[in-house]
Amino acid sequence: MIDVKITMVGELATNCYIITDTHTGEKAIIDPGATSPSVRGIIKNSPDKIKYVLLTHGHFDHIGYVSTLKKETNAKIAISRQDSDCLSKPERNLSHKFFGRKPEAVEPDILLEEGDTLKLGNSEIKFILTPGHSSGSGCYIVDNQIFTGDTIFRLSIGRTDLPTGSYREIVKSLKRIASLEGEYYIYPGHGEATMLSYEKNFNPYLKQVI
Repeated sequence: MIDVKITMVGELATNCYIITDTHTGEKAIIDPGATSPSVRGIIKNSPDKIKYVLLTHGHFDHIGYVSTLKKETNAKIAISRQDSDCLSKPERNLSHKFFGRKPEAVEPDILLEEGDTLKLGNSEIKFILTPGHSSGSGCYIVDNQIFTGDTIFRLSIGRTDLPTGSYREIVKSLKRIASLEGEYYIYPGHGEATMLSYEKNFNPYLKQVI
């Protein structure tokens, strides 16, 4: 079982998630696009508990604080193989187009493939590849919770007109997520959390694929 804390970071109000295995206290930070008091507090008080930095994709507003976390903790940086070069190339992470600030280049520790799993204490994190917003966009599933990055938002989806984006691919990804059995909490990269059943009923993009 995990505990989920949300902290909004950066100019684009990116949702950064701090997830903690309730049995062991081990933590993972998802999409640290910038710093926040919550993240700084963990670095100060329990840096050894941060096991992973998990990236749903490689755009600048989701990776801006990765290099600091790598320097100041023992966390392993995990990202899909397809988006891994975003961590070192401004033209791939799009920072050269927005705000004029480039995230410091960093090497990932774990290149994720479809279906890979990671252990966080007694919890298992599953990675599924959901391209569309970018070619390497992915979601992390823990128990009945999905961290979707910019693939699905409440009542909407991520844009597909950026480099390596594809509407055709995101439609396939939406079909896959919609086909998951059971109920799931959805924690998106921006905006409010939601439920899979709610999105199936009211999200116009999901309604088209089910």
